[in-house]
Amino acid sequence: MLLLKSFLFCGFVCLIAQLILDHTDWSPGHVTSLFVILGALLDFFGIYDFLIEFVGGGALLPITSFGHSLIHGALAKTETYGFIGIMMGIFDLTAAGITAAIIFSFLFSLVFKPKH
Repeated sequence: MLLLKSFLFCGFVCLIAQLILDHTDWSPGHVTSLFVILGALLDFFGIYDFLIEFVGGGALLPITSFGHSLIHGALAKTETYGFIGIMMGIFDLTAAGITAAIIFSFLFSLVFKPKH
């Protein structure tokens, strides 16, 4: 049952993204930014953790989980270090993903010729 819930959640996120792309003049970058902000807001209000418990790993796959990770880390470090903990926490949980994106984009730019 958990696999079905995960599949349906990811499909629902993709459905919403496709509807936004089809019925607005937004670019994929706009939709991605919207979902990161939505994931951050859901985590700020404590909803995203409930969603992870209910849906399982499917809630950690879409881009909304990146916003969740940003805010989750910031709030955790804020409890310990105060205001300065916001920046420490943001980079604490997301450093591996950001680093991997930078390294792989650099490597792919060496292998493939980008089009202008």
